[in-house]
Amino acid sequence: MVLVMHLIRANGAYFMLRVTTEKRRGKTVLAVEGRLAGPWVGALEQCWRELHAAAPREKFHIDLCGVSFIDASGKVLLKEIHRQGGRLIAEGCLNQAVVREIVSDASEKHHEKSKERRKGSHIIFYVLFFNLIVYPGLAHAQGTKQQTHLPADAPTQALKLTLDQAVGLALKQNPTAQIAILTAAQSEQDKNIARSELLPQVNAKISDEAQKVNLLAQFGGKTPFPGFPKTLGPYQVFSAGPTFGGPVFDLTLWKRYQAARETMSASKANSLSTREQVILLVVSQYIGTLRAVANVQASQSRVELAQALYDQAADLQKEGVGTGIDTLRANVELQNEKQRLIQAETDRETFLYGLSRLLNLDPRQPIELGDSLSFFDTPQPEVETSLELALAERQEWKAMESQIKAAGSQKKAAQFSRLPSLRFDGDFAYVGTSGNTTLPTYTYQASVNLPIFTGGRIHAEIVRADLEIRKLEQQQADLRNQIALDVKTALLNLSSARNEVQVANLGVVLSKEEVDQARDRFKAGVANNIEVIQAQDALSRANDNQIAALYRFNQARADLARSIGQMEKVYSK
Repeated sequence: MVLVMHLIRANGAYFMLRVTTEKRRGKTVLAVEGRLAGPWVGALEQCWRELHAAAPREKFHIDLCGVSFIDASGKVLLKEIHRQGGRLIAEGCLNQAVVREIVSDASEKHHEKSKERRKGSHIIFYVLFFNLIVYPGLAHAQGTKQQTHLPADAPTQALKLTLDQAVGLALKQNPTAQIAILTAAQSEQDKNIARSELLPQVNAKISDEAQKVNLLAQFGGKTPFPGFPKTLGPYQVFSAGPTFGGPVFDLTLWKRYQAARETMSASKANSLSTREQVILLVVSQYIGTLRAVANVQASQSRVELAQALYDQAADLQKEGVGTGIDTLRANVELQNEKQRLIQAETDRETFLYGLSRLLNLDPRQPIELGDSLSFFDTPQPEVETSLELALAERQEWKAMESQIKAAGSQKKAAQFSRLPSLRFDGDFAYVGTSGNTTLPTYTYQASVNLPIFTGGRIHAEIVRADLEIRKLEQQQADLRNQIALDVKTALLNLSSARNEVQVANLGVVLSKEEVDQARDRFKAGVANNIEVIQAQDALSRANDNQIAALYRFNQARADLARSIGQMEKVYSK
């Protein structure tokens, strides 16, 4: 297995593309991880060409399961790899769509080439005929009308996403979630750095120097013997060997390592909390988009109903039964419903753009929703049970507990710095005037360090750590109250939304009956269409209430899952 990592600087930051090469049963698999975009495309191309040149007849598989994004240049490179016999492996909606596009384009080009070979010399006749007959008119049309073309790599097929797929894509591509993961990884390295202070350190040193010594300076400006030279040298000194050292007893370093370990736990908990927050944002945006889509469907139904009522009023007027004011009133209502439809479509597109932004998709990629607003009746949880579950599962609470433990370890580290510490150091070297005249030498040393006067530094560190603990305890108390408020509010909203859904469903049924009865009365000439318009407005309000109630119910379920720390378990499958 060969691991190639390319570290590239872009926009002031460093990014890494990792390519792992592995031999599997007569084939070579290149596992790519990272973003296949910009300068990273060249890194993959260089790796591919080197392997392909070394073994041109070997089968190559390109594993794209770890790729988070593929730009236009990346698609071009993948097309070239596929053309030369490489097999592309992908998972996820976006990467699979890119691979299908590349494979389908290649098959279409192969089919077109075979058709061109069958045509033979007839193509020359068709080209000449087209140039003589069609080209003058086409040139004139191009001179009067400017044509626009989308980029060749612009995605045209809509990406259909369910709620589960949207959440999975967000956890994989959302920048906020990825930054949280990187922050947790940094804290783990900080823990490793603190641990290294407890372990022995070994270094190798080689030196070759020339020295000339002032003997007058060594003996106070006078030579020890008459005729003794004033200087000695120059002479060469060669030294080579290891130096080593490490703490034997130092409680301060141990407590600092424990504090770093607890800080790492807090950072990981914060990372998981960020993931939960990202899931909540995606779920809320998805549910809001479902509401916007339902509003469009309801608006379209109301436009169709208004159109039918207008046609009915016009027919009755032609038959001499209805009046012009009835037709005019129905037409006004029809135009109002069309205006509401336009606004609903605008809201739907706006919510889709927001969802695409959260998923970190290509801005040109159209998306569709695979789910719809629905009602899943679930038992109402108990308040006490939910509070206990929240304090056990909420990652913010776990992070706060780890921060308090880390602050306690820092305080003990400051207290233990008053105690003596024991350290062992040594070196072993070959020393001589040259490499051929060296002799083995060594130095071993054990030292005890006992602070006597530090200018109040240790006391200040202890007081500062104690203040940090008290501050975190206040934040923990506030967080406990916030968690209780989140749970109680979510349970209250869930119960209220469940009742709203039942009332709204009954309201829609009754409103439809009212519209039907009003239409029958208007058709029979018993009443004018004012009753029909009023019934139609009542149906519109009932539809809006039903959509809003379903939205609030689904949002309340998401808020409850977030308040008890169950977002990823409920919505990420």
